[in-house]
Amino acid sequence: MIGYVTVGVRDLDRAGKFYDAIAEELGTPRMFTTDTFIAWGTPDGAAGIGVCYPYDGNPMSVGNGGMVALQAKDKAQVDRIYNLAISLGATDEGPPGPRGDTFYAGYFRDPDGNKLNAFVMG
Repeated sequence: MIGYVTVGVRDLDRAGKFYDAIAEELGTPRMFTTDTFIAWGTPDGAAGIGVCYPYDGNPMSVGNGGMVALQAKDKAQVDRIYNLAISLGATDEGPPGPRGDTFYAGYFRDPDGNKLNAFVMG
């Protein structure tokens, strides 16, 4: 089971504002903040997400093929998360819509280029 996923960022304050807004839409609180790391999630809940400056001190880079998928409660929430992300400076990687018969998702990259999606199954 995945406990949490972490993505690297260039600007922790900017990333915090971006992910705070999306976490609020998902009903997920910020768990903690340090000078180099912010995490959202609930103790003993579903997997959380964190953003951080790379520990090795080198500039962050985006992993090729890596993506964080945010589970929404319904298609309307997928649409809201996608539109919220775009309004906060995300770039489009594929607007919300069906991907097959039982998968609905919208894809975007956060302001640092990390790829995410909001999705619902069923």
